[in-house]
Amino acid sequence: MAQLPRGSSTSRFYDFKVQTTRITKLCNTKNMVTINGIFPGPVIHAQEDDRIVVKVTNKTPYNTTIHWHGVRQRRSCWFDGPSYITQCPIQAGQTFTYDFTLVNQKGTFFWHAHVSWLRATVYGAFVVYPKTGVPYPFTYPHEEHIIILGEYWKQDVVQIERTTAASGGSPPVADAYTINGNPGPNYNCSNNDVYKIDVVPGKTYLLRLISAGLNSENFFAIANHKLTIVEADAEYTKPFTTDRVMLGPGQAINVLVTADQAIGKYSMAMGPYSSAKGAAFQDTLAIAHFKYLGAVTNSVSLPAQLPSVSDNLVVKTIMDGLRSLNPVNVPTEIDTNFFITIGLNVQKCHSKTPNQNCQGINHGVMAASMNNISFIMPKISLLEAYYKKINGSFTEDFPGVPLKFYDFVNGPNNIPNDTQSLNGTRVKILEYGSRVQLILQDTGTVTTENHPIHLHGFSFYVVGYGTGNYNPQAARFNLVDPPYMNTIGVPVGGWTAIRFVADNPGVWFMHCHLDIHQSWGLGTAFIVKNGKGEVETLPPPPADLPRC
Repeated sequence: MAQLPRGSSTSRFYDFKVQTTRITKLCNTKNMVTINGIFPGPVIHAQEDDRIVVKVTNKTPYNTTIHWHGVRQRRSCWFDGPSYITQCPIQAGQTFTYDFTLVNQKGTFFWHAHVSWLRATVYGAFVVYPKTGVPYPFTYPHEEHIIILGEYWKQDVVQIERTTAASGGSPPVADAYTINGNPGPNYNCSNNDVYKIDVVPGKTYLLRLISAGLNSENFFAIANHKLTIVEADAEYTKPFTTDRVMLGPGQAINVLVTADQAIGKYSMAMGPYSSAKGAAFQDTLAIAHFKYLGAVTNSVSLPAQLPSVSDNLVVKTIMDGLRSLNPVNVPTEIDTNFFITIGLNVQKCHSKTPNQNCQGINHGVMAASMNNISFIMPKISLLEAYYKKINGSFTEDFPGVPLKFYDFVNGPNNIPNDTQSLNGTRVKILEYGSRVQLILQDTGTVTTENHPIHLHGFSFYVVGYGTGNYNPQAARFNLVDPPYMNTIGVPVGGWTAIRFVADNPGVWFMHCHLDIHQSWGLGTAFIVKNGKGEVETLPPPPADLPRC
């Protein structure tokens, strides 16, 4: 890349084989899609400004892609990974090499499949250390550990996705939560399927928490221990101490934990945060062990206290505590302002077999939308269609404001059998360098809910949030030290304001990271035009870019 002098970074090469692997969990054996036969998948280790080259070979019958979650892909949009947005999927028997540079980025990231629901099993951690000689801005921990929170189904997830889509209704809840792929002792046949960290009394540990959950948001806590947040979404934060954290899918939080309790075995617990009214969820906790050296091997672990499943106040308290480590350069003048409503919809049943295909609310078909438009995936990738000027794949008329304003949060209380959302592959064009503000407003059309919204290609400043309908007169913004994130939970029955500068040319997906909502259409895409000169222009596609 133009702005990187030669020799300033290392190239790191990885070989990813997408393959089916026999896995036994929860008294059940199944074939599961993995990378290199392991679950969770291999960890990528790198340093800031390194070049990453990953050759992905698909040895399964399913389409696949890999997304490098949180990596900003400066001028490397072709390698971002969301299927039908920046690339066609890697088909059975095909190979594609991802090649990108971690420009000015360090911290905890993760990678995951970005096609259908393969993300449930195809994921892994991506740890980027500071440059050699650059310390952490906190006391160096005794050890670091990766903790990936996930969900596990006994059935084949691709089949679950197909069945759910065909039903028009909601998906089944996961059979278990997992911590680093292990459900823990609360589930059948899982007494030995427990992740464990051995700790030395008095020492401090850095835990890199990653949420790879598919359709659930989760609380995490360690019995009798405080968690000090020092990083969120791969950006340092002012240290903030709490009893528990909440992560939505796609979020990563680094916490420091000191082994300062009596010698013993303590539970690390993962349980549900379920903010939607009437939504089903798995309520059995996944448990791992935080075990002091010297503790009796078969001692009973002390249970961790998790909040109640709908404790919105805990979630708000954690958000309130997140601040960038240092004052930051937030865009104060805005060129492009969007107001985007987020919510679920019910579409009218048009099936000749409604009992099979219209199992949504009021015998309708479930959908989700931004500004009342459900996003439909194109047949070729948006980036290719845009770059090669192929007409007919998308329109540039995604509305910057809702088509009509009303009381979004408390609006019509009776859910009609058709909430009249529109379908389309509608995108928004952004000029290079424009300063963008998005107001993301939760709606109560079907139910209010916390939605983890992820923006590809950028991190953004979370300058404000609140409950109820957004009111520009009353809203209070933090323009001094807001957190810099890539995935933000829009509060249940509330709003979030985010700001970023559109200085990365390409096509960038913005979507809910609850995969069922993404499948239902809760997303849109921004096309950022080229700026001036080579450094502000997207290079041509790689020769091995997969074909649709």
